Amino acid sequence: MPDADPRSRALPSIHESSALFLDFDGTLAEIAPTPDAVRTAPGLVDNLAALSGALGGALAIVSGRSVADLDRLLAPLRPALAAEHGAVVRLADGRLQCSEAPDLGEALRAATQLAHAHPRLFLERKTRSVALHFRGAPELAQTCAQALAAAIEDRPELELLHGKCLVEVRRAGIDKGRAIAALMASAPFSGRQPLFAGDDVTDEAGFAFVQASDGVAIKVGDGETIARHGCESPEALRNWLASSSILTVPARANGAAPRSQ
Repeated sequence: MPDADPRSRALPSIHESSALFLDFDGTLAEIAPTPDAVRTAPGLVDNLAALSGALGGALAIVSGRSVADLDRLLAPLRPALAAEHGAVVRLADGRLQCSEAPDLGEALRAATQLAHAHPRLFLERKTRSVALHFRGAPELAQTCAQALAAAIEDRPELELLHGKCLVEVRRAGIDKGRAIAALMASAPFSGRQPLFAGDDVTDEAGFAFVQASDGVAIKVGDGETIARHGCESPEALRNWLASSSILTVPARANGAAPRSQ
C-alpha cells in the first residue's frame, strides 16, 4: 500500500549550486533529555567539513543553541551559524551580526523560580533568550508557558516561542527565516539555491523562506509542516548527507557556484 504522506518522496540531491542550512538538535543529532546531554554522532563533523568544502563554504548551522554550544559540539569545524534562532548570525568570514540584547530580567526570575521548584525542568540561559525545557516533566508544559507569558506581559518587544518540549522568551521578530535570508545575502551563499533541514515548529519560518526562494525544505521526523520533503530521523538525514554525490566532486577554490536553472 503506497504511503499517503507526500513528504515520503526521495530526498533531493545537493548540487554545486546549493546553499545548505541545517538545524542541529533533532536534525543532525538525536534529542536527549537535556540540551547538555546531546552528543555529536561519530563522523558527522568530518562529513559536514567535506560538504562545506564541496560547496565552497556555503554550509551553515541554523539552531536555537548558542554560538558557544555549537562550536563545542562541532569542533574543530567553525561554520557559518545562525544561533539562538537567528538572534546571532556568524557569517562565513567570521563576522557576527547580533540583535540587540533585550532585558530578560523578569523572564529569567520566573524561569529560575520554576526550575528551583521543579528539578526535572532544565533552565537554559542564552545570550539573548531564556528557555525552559520540560522534556523531563511534560505535565508542566502549561505551567511553564503561563509563567513566562505572565513575565513578559506588556512587553511587546518580547515574545514567547513554543518549541519541542520547551518555551523560550526572546526578542520579537527573530526567526530562522530572517536568519537564513541574512546568510543568503552574504558570500558564499548569495546566488545559490537554499536547502534547509529542520525538525521543529521553530524551523517552519526557515521552511517558508527557502520554499518562497525556490529552495528545498526538509522536515525531519513527524509533525505537521509546510516542508515539501521529509526524512524519518536524524540518522537518516546524516546518512543522506554522507552519501551525497557532491562529495565526489572536487571542491571549488572559491565562492559561489552558479545557480541551476
